This record gives sequence, C-alpha cells and structure tokens, in this order.
Amino acid sequence: MLSVELHTHSSLSYDGRDPVELLLEQAAAVGLDALAVTDHDEIDASLRAAELAPEYGLVGITGMEVTCAAGHVLALGITEAIPKGLPFDETLDRIRDQGGTAVVPHPFQESRHGVLEHISKDELATADAIEVYNSRLLTGRSNRQAERFARRRGLPMTAGSDAHIAEMVGQAVTNVDADDRTQEAILAAIKEGRTTVEGERTPWRISFRQAAGGAKRRVKNRLRGFLS
Repeated sequence: MLSVELHTHSSLSYDGRDPVELLLEQAAAVGLDALAVTDHDEIDASLRAAELAPEYGLVGITGMEVTCAAGHVLALGITEAIPKGLPFDETLDRIRDQGGTAVVPHPFQESRHGVLEHISKDELATADAIEVYNSRLLTGRSNRQAERFARRRGLPMTAGSDAHIAEMVGQAVTNVDADDRTQEAILAAIKEGRTTVEGERTPWRISFRQAAGGAKRRVKNRLRGFLS
C-alpha cells in the first residue's frame, strides 16, 4: 500500500503560500510515498513538483484543480492545463483525453465550489473517483455525504488535505494498493477502487491562517492587476 496525498496547493495557486520544494519536503517528512500538487487552474508548479519528487524519495503525480462551470474537479495525471469554465462533462472528457483521472473534491460542499449545486448526482457518478475525506471540513457532514454517495454508487474513494500551506500536507491521505511505485500504477489502482482513506481535520488555527493568507494574496493580486 502506498500513502498518497492527492490534493495540495502551492504558491502558484491564488490562495496558496509555499513553493513546491516545501510541499515535497513536508510530504517526505511525514512518510508519504507520493504527492500531487493540484493548483487552481494552473499546472506549471505541479509539473515541476513531479520532476523534483524523486529527489525527495517520492512519486510525483501531475495535476491541477480545474474550475469548471459546475465547480471544482481534480485532474490527475495530465500534462497540459485544462481550460476553466467548461461544462462538467466536457471537463471530464478533456482530462481523459490526456489519459488523466478525474476526481471530484468536496462535491457536497457548495460554499467551496462543490459541483452538486449545478449538476445531478447521476452526472457526479460519471467521475473516476470521489474525494470522500477533505481535511478542511467544518462539521464533517459533507464528507459523510460524499462517502455515502460513493459507497451507494460503487465509486472509487480518495482523500486529500487540500493543503494551502506546507505543514498541512499529509493531513489526509489515500492508501493505494498499486502494482508499482509509479504515477501510472497509482492512478490505475484509484480508478479500480483499490483505495482506503484516512485523515484528520485541519486545526482551526491553521484553517484561519490559510483563509486569511489566501484573502490577503487575492487582494494583492487584484491590486497588481489593476496597477499593471
């Protein structure tokens, strides 16, 4: 079994803080086997992280968190950015056209761009996997809803820390029964449902710091765009 972190953000995300080197360092320190950097609508940092990952004893998984018309979708195993704003089904098609894996994070959490505000449950069930544990939870209700849905529909399940700062990497992990220690083997096992999940809630003080830092960076980015 490989311990895999599938949902993290670097400083390339508008609300992320740390460079990929710190994310990789933390992943190695907490004993993970693989790491995916999934920035919002950006892929360059993820490609760099995947290239550097072997230096940290890790498997690097390329990807991004795509903002489709319905909400957020994790595109894992891709090498070219998926345009944002496309319909949910087209986004999944674009991911699969690159041989990637489409995982829907926090689908029941509408306040965080969960897709179920805009698509049906039947449409959600067309994803390759569902994130059923996201560490950035409030009550845990949306995680429980996601797990019940995935179990009823027989869908593969994943977990992710949704870390926006390095120290939260590994807060939630997907244990993957992969045939080999490679990105391809890990993603194939996820699609086949050979996973278990585990995780802990992001501490409130960290959630506050992440939110405050993200808001500050968004203001700076808007000002920079206005002045340029």
